[in-house]
Amino acid sequence: MLNDFLYIVWDCNPVMFSVGSVEIRYYGLAWALTLLLGERFFTAFARREGFGPQIVETGFMWIAFGAVVGARLGHCMFYDFSYYISHPIEIITGVRDGGMASHGSALGMLFGMWVTSRKYKMPYVWWLDRIMLPVAIGGAMVRIGNLINSEIVGSITDVPWGFKFLRLYPGVAVENVPVQHPSQLYEALCYIITFAILMWMYYKKDVARRRAGMMFGVGLVGIFLTRFFIEFLKVNQEAFEETMTLNMGQTLSIPFILLAAWVLWQGAKGRFRVGYPDKYSKAPAEDKKKR
Repeated sequence: MLNDFLYIVWDCNPVMFSVGSVEIRYYGLAWALTLLLGERFFTAFARREGFGPQIVETGFMWIAFGAVVGARLGHCMFYDFSYYISHPIEIITGVRDGGMASHGSALGMLFGMWVTSRKYKMPYVWWLDRIMLPVAIGGAMVRIGNLINSEIVGSITDVPWGFKFLRLYPGVAVENVPVQHPSQLYEALCYIITFAILMWMYYKKDVARRRAGMMFGVGLVGIFLTRFFIEFLKVNQEAFEETMTLNMGQTLSIPFILLAAWVLWQGAKGRFRVGYPDKYSKAPAEDKKKR
């Protein structure tokens, strides 16, 4: 049959290079680039909107800290709590073996933005709207890192763009390796589309100022609603998920989807406070008069 010849054999080495016993992996590079992009985006936002660099420096520190720590703790708590509660040191030492949860990262970033907004007496929604740009494109890069790691793979399929993840089947002949959905690419594509929409909203339509909260809501929909549906095409990450009607990724996505609906509703009605703190802002006079 034609489909027997239409698939991609995937056997990518996840290690970029090694320095002694230390391995530098593409997945780690994806996270590093995500954090770097976050800093660059917020520097651009501050320059465009007239904020001083101290806001970016503080915000980047807290958001980056929250993203990394939250992602690691989220994986340990949501996916393998019983193991890590018995081996707590591996929460730190086992990080290079993988295990980062996007839902935990989201919670960590929400905390980091809350700390920064409190420190500078800025509207929390200012951070929420703008964080979605680096989160969307960064999420796409992290999913590419998952693909290189041959992890978070999809279920068996006969689609012509399916992948044979050879590293998941060591010693098995290529012809006997099942073809599976490249679910990492599906998510990455959805995140890239979300990023493009958010870029249009911020730079073309200035939605972040005109309708605070809307970018945050759209970003949540683009990330967590698509994640919810793509999970139906994935292999469960942990054995305990086999007994669940909705797996852990879907269950954890539901609160974010509900939050997105509420934020979009409130944002469309103009319920969120927007403005610029006089101490840090050089916003145009006409913008300040609207506060």
